[in-house]
Amino acid sequence: MDFDLGGKTEQLRKEIRKFALAEVVGKPYRTAMLEEESEDEDWEFSLSISRKLAQKKWLCMNWPEQYGGTGASYWEQFVYSEEAGYYEIPGTSMGISGTGINGPSLMLFGSEEQKQKYLPLIASGDPDGIWCTAYSEPDSGSDYNKIKTIAIKSGDDYIINGQKVWTSCAHRARWCWLACKTDPTSNKIHKSMSIIIVDMKSPGITTRPLINLSGIHSFNEVFFDNVRVPASNLVGEENKGFYMLIPALAIERLSLAPHVLGTGRRILELLVRYARENNHRGKPLSEDSIVRHKLAERSLELETLRLFGLEIMWKMSTGKMPGYEAARNKLYCNIVTDNMARTGLEILGANAQISPNSRWAKLRGRCQDLYLVNMGWFSAAGTMEIQKNVIGQFKLGLPRAY
Repeated sequence: MDFDLGGKTEQLRKEIRKFALAEVVGKPYRTAMLEEESEDEDWEFSLSISRKLAQKKWLCMNWPEQYGGTGASYWEQFVYSEEAGYYEIPGTSMGISGTGINGPSLMLFGSEEQKQKYLPLIASGDPDGIWCTAYSEPDSGSDYNKIKTIAIKSGDDYIINGQKVWTSCAHRARWCWLACKTDPTSNKIHKSMSIIIVDMKSPGITTRPLINLSGIHSFNEVFFDNVRVPASNLVGEENKGFYMLIPALAIERLSLAPHVLGTGRRILELLVRYARENNHRGKPLSEDSIVRHKLAERSLELETLRLFGLEIMWKMSTGKMPGYEAARNKLYCNIVTDNMARTGLEILGANAQISPNSRWAKLRGRCQDLYLVNMGWFSAAGTMEIQKNVIGQFKLGLPRAY
């Protein structure tokens, strides 16, 4: 493998750091993972950063120029995402996630008319380029056979009824990437599911907040009550949505590793500094062998995640499409964030019981936030069990689990 992180890529890293120090660091906003869409003032700041990133052609840098990108290399995209995670740069995803899921999926499966309509809105940082992704339902998580949201053809429209849950950014999004059944007579999801783009301003849509354990409003319930959508909003072929869903999930999982790597680097550096500057029983925490070993383990995990991420970039740069590696990376991201949060809470000790929103919280409450956010994060893009099933089937050649 050849990780081509040459001079051009490292120069980009320097430019991103300069941008972050000028525009983000030290600002009084909550912009870490999933935080930016919760409060109105944080969201407005996030949108302002999206526009600035778009002006620099960074927001969708690896997209083709015709859709607002620069055709940047996979290595440049990796560095951009890593530094965005490290400096907690908001506005990089345009919802959940215009830049990382819906835009790339539209490039694969959308009509040329759909690409021309939606992709420039995302790449320009326009508020009308914010997306949400609606897969899960109250009785359907990873088992898409149980999807009940239905879209019935009526003339030149579809009429949609049903409910989605855990829909991140639905309260901010303009567009929804909706998985629904378009053939209610079939019980086979690969013959009855479609992907439809829904305008979130359509009559009949109700969004209700689901506040997570750290007090952040990211998740939502979304109700569709006779929502009328133009048939031209169907992505690809009717009843063939399952075959778009699998690549879309892989794209989502692929995009996570560099951002989690950057976030982890930042928290580890803060914990190392905290251990050096704070004492326990008259000695710096950094002199405690257990503390040192835990921090070393977290460093090794981050380096492993970096290599996993770079391996995928290398494969894609040589024209290969990763398979099980996407599930592996998502699973390992979960392990990394869980271990980092737990180690942070252990090192902070009693200080870890302080609310992450308190001005007395150490490290700005990052470890508490990460620990609490992880409860929902672990199910994003498929549960850990689903990721293990994918690895077992496609890497180890074990029988499929369904």
